[in-house]
Amino acid sequence: MPRQVDHASRRRLIAETVCRLADEHGLEGVTLRDVAARAEVSMGAVQRCFRTKEEMLVFALGHVGERIGERVRARLVRSPAQSAGTALGHAATEIALLREEHRAEARVWLAFLAQAAVSPALAEPLRANYAALQETFTRLVAEAGADAARAAPLDPRREARALLALADGLTTHVLIGHLTPRQAQDVLHAHLSGLWE
Repeated sequence: MPRQVDHASRRRLIAETVCRLADEHGLEGVTLRDVAARAEVSMGAVQRCFRTKEEMLVFALGHVGERIGERVRARLVRSPAQSAGTALGHAATEIALLREEHRAEARVWLAFLAQAAVSPALAEPLRANYAALQETFTRLVAEAGADAARAAPLDPRREARALLALADGLTTHVLIGHLTPRQAQDVLHAHLSGLWE
């Protein structure tokens, strides 16, 4: 009797392998053959899961986005009593990938971002990820702004866009060694504090 294969598990295994290889060599260093060897599966197994390298990369990008999204959602629900401003700070910190345990994930995310500039197939899911994050951030900025005593009202959508761009920029600055994680965290906190003044 043929062995049953859990295709969802195999696809996740392959996605994790793509991420490890991308962390080590960048996306240009990811080949179907190397993924099969590192995942300890046959080339045929990889090709049954993904017809092309591009399809495999799109799935791996989605996998990374899901992990980050899960952490953001967990931070938002961990303490229901937290203010919208505190929740926004936690979510932005997760997006910026500043902690040491997320350094490899940050390198992989930025590799995908760079490749998406020339790959419409990768750009599309990234736009969807950012749109969802922007909606969450817009809602949190609006809620926090309503609680703050500000002279001028905030434009929640514009502030959400700025915060997402700042988080990505801080990730890059930490990865290349221009800022330490602590310095980046200070920049992020100063920006957030400035929103409510």
